[in-house]
Amino acid sequence: MKIKIISPGVLTTVQDLGRFGLQQYGVPVSGACDPFAAKLANTLAGNPRDTALLECTMMGPVIEFLDPGIFAVSGAEVTPVLDGEELLVNTATRACRGQKLSFKTPKAGLRFYIAFSGGIDVPVLMGSRSTYLKTKEGGFHGRRLEAGDVLTVADAPGPGPDLSRRYGGNGFMAKAVHDIRVIPGPQDDHFTEEGLNTFLSQTYTVTASSDRMGMRLDGPVIEAKNGYDIISDGINMGAVQVAGGKPIIMLSDRQTTGGYAKIANVISVDLHVLAQLKAGDKIRFVSVSMEEAQELYIKEAEALEGFARWLSL
Repeated sequence: MKIKIISPGVLTTVQDLGRFGLQQYGVPVSGACDPFAAKLANTLAGNPRDTALLECTMMGPVIEFLDPGIFAVSGAEVTPVLDGEELLVNTATRACRGQKLSFKTPKAGLRFYIAFSGGIDVPVLMGSRSTYLKTKEGGFHGRRLEAGDVLTVADAPGPGPDLSRRYGGNGFMAKAVHDIRVIPGPQDDHFTEEGLNTFLSQTYTVTASSDRMGMRLDGPVIEAKNGYDIISDGINMGAVQVAGGKPIIMLSDRQTTGGYAKIANVISVDLHVLAQLKAGDKIRFVSVSMEEAQELYIKEAEALEGFARWLSL
């Protein structure tokens, strides 16, 4: 099956869940900024959860189906439109040859994912099909999609998905302030008591300089004991570095090491929320324990696994 990009939207790239196990060699993980939405879209399309799909930012692409195929959309609160007919997100849809898929501007959220049954067929680079734009590697020729690009979708891995069933949870909702749960550390001891209180009591605003590498926040200065620099060490997804007193949350295209103190790390289940925040959105950090974060992760994984089983009944 093949699809053609008529219009690429603001930023559309090929992603999967990332390029793991290579950070010690300076290779960024990359992958979907919203891993849960990517897994859900693939599950709906009948694919393994790490299958390559399209990540779209804000204004989505216009895609022509050169062959019949099945697709699913998940992530931001967006309205897919297939030849003029509005569709629901979080469900699978069959498209005929020649039909065009487009999207209305999201009512809430920033990123959404389009999974095609069989998955986007691009070369595997170091164990992943993800695009890393800064070094122009992976994905479709190492770049964002452009008008006229034709992508190949692999043969579906098994029976077609159930087109009548929809996932009803984990939708992104617009809020005045989004609570982002974090686990303190590993360098929270670099900050004064007042600085830690500021971090956990004040509201921060997402700035326009945010991208797939990191989310820059503006707000009250977080006071450190003796500056913010440390000897560089590894960076996790969701790590909250503090540079010049302001927090930066590391995302998918983050560097592999960093030399600013990390005051906390966003828990896995809230990465879904982070990926959907845009400039001007406000967040508040809430401290939770490692045990609570693990329980929430298990509950989310069980919910997705249960939905996958329900689809296969």
